[in-house]
Amino acid sequence: MKKNYHLDISRRRFVSGAAAGGLLYGLGGLTSSFADISASLNKLHGPQVLRGSQFDLNINYQMVNFTGTKRQATGINGSIPCPTLYWKEGERVTLRVTNHLAHDSSIHWHGIILPADMDGVPGISFGGIKPGETFEYQFDVNQSGTYWYHSHSGFQEQTGMYGAIVIEPKDPDPVSYDREHVVVLSDWSDEDPNDIYANLKKMSDYYNFRERTVSDLWSDIRDNGVSQTWNERSMWNNQRMSDRDISDVTGYTYTYLMNGITPDDGWLGGFKRGEKVRLRFINAAAMTIFDVRIPGLKMKVVASDGQNIEPVTIDEFRIGVAETYDVVVEPNDDSAYTIFAQSIDRTGYTRGTLTPNVNMTAEIPSMDHPPILGHQDMGMGGMAGMKNMEMGMDHSNMQGMDHSNMKGMAENTTEVLGTAGFGSTRKLTHVETEFGPHVDMRAETPQSGLNDPGIGLRDHQQIYGRRVLTYADISNLYPTADPREPSREIELHLTGNMSRYMWSINGIKFADAEPLQLKYGERVRITLVNDTMMSHPMHLHGMWSELETEDPKYIPRKHTVIVQPGSKISYLVTADALGRWAYHCHLLYHMPGMFREVSVS
Repeated sequence: MKKNYHLDISRRRFVSGAAAGGLLYGLGGLTSSFADISASLNKLHGPQVLRGSQFDLNINYQMVNFTGTKRQATGINGSIPCPTLYWKEGERVTLRVTNHLAHDSSIHWHGIILPADMDGVPGISFGGIKPGETFEYQFDVNQSGTYWYHSHSGFQEQTGMYGAIVIEPKDPDPVSYDREHVVVLSDWSDEDPNDIYANLKKMSDYYNFRERTVSDLWSDIRDNGVSQTWNERSMWNNQRMSDRDISDVTGYTYTYLMNGITPDDGWLGGFKRGEKVRLRFINAAAMTIFDVRIPGLKMKVVASDGQNIEPVTIDEFRIGVAETYDVVVEPNDDSAYTIFAQSIDRTGYTRGTLTPNVNMTAEIPSMDHPPILGHQDMGMGGMAGMKNMEMGMDHSNMQGMDHSNMKGMAENTTEVLGTAGFGSTRKLTHVETEFGPHVDMRAETPQSGLNDPGIGLRDHQQIYGRRVLTYADISNLYPTADPREPSREIELHLTGNMSRYMWSINGIKFADAEPLQLKYGERVRITLVNDTMMSHPMHLHGMWSELETEDPKYIPRKHTVIVQPGSKISYLVTADALGRWAYHCHLLYHMPGMFREVSVS
């Protein structure tokens, strides 16, 4: 039986158990009062910081206590988050990883461009690291910026196996700052991740306690009338969907962490008045998309996924699982500020304090109202989409139909007009979404998600006066490295059946899918269409995903791209990395199905 959500979530937000994590992570520069209370803070030690080109990393079990109950976690060198690694661009790094677990393990260097056999994905890049064995990763570092690493074996990432990577540039840094802090966001559950996955397979809304109730029905009737309420409820019910399905796993089981510290204790970062402080945000969560703001401070975004961009000043940004953003803030007084990261479904938050003095505190803001999905998130653009939805097409009953004449059951090629600065025609190759038990929805008229800040953020400028970052705001600091027109397009539909908790691409789960074939050196456009009502952060290994914005001369390079519900987005890929690569949704419990192998030959 599920616990009472309203009682339990309060405890989880304000736990008082001892936490393993990063309170002392970057406290240099605080006033002398820090020395007086440092002894009491040492129990909340931060992750190790390792610098150089030679590293010994030991994967092992360790006990943690984030909720008042001791649990077994998976760490590296006794640290959760795992040690922060500082590399230098242009050097060759060697990382000797020893597995002390009872199961196979691995480390994937997320966002790092390297040879395929060093990428760390068992079954694709290499065979994994057996218990008791040591694997030596070795590769040249040809980039700079903020990245991270994590296990790609089972659900070990959920149990604590993740850490930050900071690569110092070989040339002068275009970003001016006086101090930096790494801010790792994550989610922790006392439950075994295998049990979480089993619960979702049995009941997809197991952790969702915000589904509509009878009292909601009466409220809707009072506000909207019987007819409108009936039509809207019928539409959702016929589609077997819920407008409250924002996150699969919520604050009911999750405690949200910042540098391994719970919201009750709060991570602490120091500064001196007048300094420019660089905050390197990394979303190392298993399933949680965060919305981040620092009340009272503007944030100047200077890097996205490790790549320098034209600085853009904002008040708030959404960071998908596996994304990284670097921001610079300039506190001009001696006040303390709260770094506030709330989950996309508003069932919890994590927070830290940026302060010139450890005795100073800052007010913790209230979470925003929980978002509710609408027609836009269903991919309904116009009356045609509305009519199709109102018909209540039940795809689960279409298995016996003859689909032989339906468009999209086989790969096809057509001519389309080039976009995003490419004016000539090109070949468009895609496989459209299939019907069947793996698919319970199709976005009829998906719109671009480039200018959309996302569900729960769209009205923040109007209501709160907070400017929210969108992908359209991101422009690369340097000219596009490969200005060639793409020779073809690969269109992929992100598909799922929420009620059965089945995830796939083009209606086909990973186990049944053929690899995507790319020819070495070719330039392709990948268009992702989200046929589901959940956001999916998609990660392509080994190659940059160059997000198509309005200026093709300065296309931003990313390694992870959020595809919003019922929307589409496109990016360019230069197939410049031979070998086999993983391509998947980075939500951990979506990954078993929403996954493809990409072969470059």
